Amino acid sequence: MDNELILLECEEKMEKTIEAFTRNLANIRTGRATPAMLDKVMVEYYGSPTPLNQVAGVSVQEGRQLVIKAYDKSAMKEIERGIYEADLGLTPQNDGTVIRINVPPLTEDRRRELVKQVKKAAEDAKVALRNERRKAIDQISKDSDEDAVKEGKNDVQKLIDKYTKKIEEVAKAKEDDLMTV
Repeated sequence: MDNELILLECEEKMEKTIEAFTRNLANIRTGRATPAMLDKVMVEYYGSPTPLNQVAGVSVQEGRQLVIKAYDKSAMKEIERGIYEADLGLTPQNDGTVIRINVPPLTEDRRRELVKQVKKAAEDAKVALRNERRKAIDQISKDSDEDAVKEGKNDVQKLIDKYTKKIEEVAKAKEDDLMTV
């Protein structure tokens, strides 16, 4: 395989790592309510686990309250159970027509704890990038031409530097968001 193809494949995998990292951060809640907070909520719907966004509409009211309106009223209890089971630290209130979730403001300690989670997620993403770098360099090293190997390693290093910087920027933005009262 030539170096260009290896680099493209490596860059594609690094891009996916960034996307996964960003999705992961969306689940770490700030003091504001967002529908993304409920992305990992699964609801038992007609015997099979179904993502919440497929059985109900989620909207934000007044910045601190999520309102969940089920497409099928018979699923209200299951939606409520799914939210409890997702262990988000949120308490749903079912009034029969909609489910409301008040998102409490974060305490200073909780903010610091969440920042630690962000830093850990960023480090995990960087480890994934380094693993991709190692794989790419292993593939490039199979090439017998010394100059091509050296050039390939430099190109892979430039890629990892670029994506590491992206991870740090995304993490910094999330930390700033968390620490803003």
